[in-house]
Amino acid sequence: MRKLGKAFFARRTDIVARDLLGKILAKGNLRGKIVETEAYMDEPGSHAHGGNKTPRNEVMFGPPGYIYVYFTYGMHYMLNFVCEEKGTPGAVLIRGVEPLEGEQRMAENRGRTENLTNGPARLTQAFRIDTSHNGQKIGEDIKVLDSGERPSRIQKTTRVGLSEGKNLPLRFYIEGSRWVSKK
Repeated sequence: MRKLGKAFFARRTDIVARDLLGKILAKGNLRGKIVETEAYMDEPGSHAHGGNKTPRNEVMFGPPGYIYVYFTYGMHYMLNFVCEEKGTPGAVLIRGVEPLEGEQRMAENRGRTENLTNGPARLTQAFRIDTSHNGQKIGEDIKVLDSGERPSRIQKTTRVGLSEGKNLPLRFYIEGSRWVSKK
């Protein structure tokens, strides 16, 4: 398996979001197949809407190939991969992964065995990802690997849990995966 680098992420965010399906999220001895993503660009559902750069979201403005982690609702971390060229905001939220290696450790990290990684907050708990990873280059502690798998049945639909930009079809998932957070 080869590590994905900057060139993979230096493309349109919605294309990267779709192309991440089937890739492997890796951190230490933990591995999971990415089964669900959402694209966020300069649009109403994004932290970077209107080019509004803040200390919280500045990582979203590039360069591509970096990690954007933010804390939400006072309790959850969200893992995103920065896309687009430097200066153009874009990030892909990883919403769900299918555990491949280290499932026992994931369960220990979550404190439960059910619903390990089917949801963005669940997967960051399982992989022990937090804001200390924000701004890190992909490929250092957190890697994305290409296994060569190309899912044949991908669904494209609206994103989950938004009040603005909720009707944009920027959510992608592998049809039939039980690790998708919401069908």
